[in-house]
Amino acid sequence: MNITINQVLQSYIDPLTASEYAALERSLLAEGCRDALVLWNDVLIDGHNRYAICRQHGIEFKTIQNTSFTSLDDVMLWMIDNHLARRSVSDFQRGVLALRKKEIVAARSPAPVSAQDAPEGENAPKPPMSTREEVAKAARLSSNQISQIEKIQKAASPELVEAVRSGTISINAAATVASLPPEEQVAAVAGGKKLLRQAAKEIREQRAATRTPREPKVHVPQDTPETGKEPWAENAAQTPSEAERLRGEVASLKQKVAQLQAENTELNQRIAALIDAS
Repeated sequence: MNITINQVLQSYIDPLTASEYAALERSLLAEGCRDALVLWNDVLIDGHNRYAICRQHGIEFKTIQNTSFTSLDDVMLWMIDNHLARRSVSDFQRGVLALRKKEIVAARSPAPVSAQDAPEGENAPKPPMSTREEVAKAARLSSNQISQIEKIQKAASPELVEAVRSGTISINAAATVASLPPEEQVAAVAGGKKLLRQAAKEIREQRAATRTPREPKVHVPQDTPETGKEPWAENAAQTPSEAERLRGEVASLKQKVAQLQAENTELNQRIAALIDAS
């Protein structure tokens, strides 16, 4: 039987860990391949790991055709939904799959009508999965996690992506480390889980240190109608002392900014030292 492996479809499947693969191998050797592999024509769409093990050990298997698809996009969407429903799929992989589904659905959506013919207001149709919230719902994740996964996809080195796929680093930490230059990401991954966590911590502290403090709001009391006084009349006597207080606060904030900038420089040096030490 001629079975074709489509590399794009296969990439939708998170690789099994060594222990998971060994457990599946023991099960197939002991009980045989009880579940049929699913094909679309000659393309394998479900059962990639079972197929590999069965071929390696000469284990017989059955196949079943799914004839409901009319295009490769249909197959992709079916595989994505199939994997999104599985508990064993990691949070990161569910986010990646949901974002892929968004791309496929967007490409299949009809072209937008002209502005003249387009409905207005609440009657205007919205493409499915067009918002981050809809993607997050499909992946059973938060909108913030989807945003972090998008950052990882755009900026992370292949080594960092593999680290988050394998669970060595969390989605949150990986999105933070992805802000580093690629060579520093690779060095952090090479240093292992401890260095990755430390690098993410240092970057967060650096961002917090460089965040511009908000200026305090000045509350100007207003006279009640019963007093019969104009607001400026009573405030005029308070103006000099209020101005002095504000000048003092501004001077204090400037001093704090200078201190934070010095700490920022020190944090950058510490991150560089950690990467060099790895």
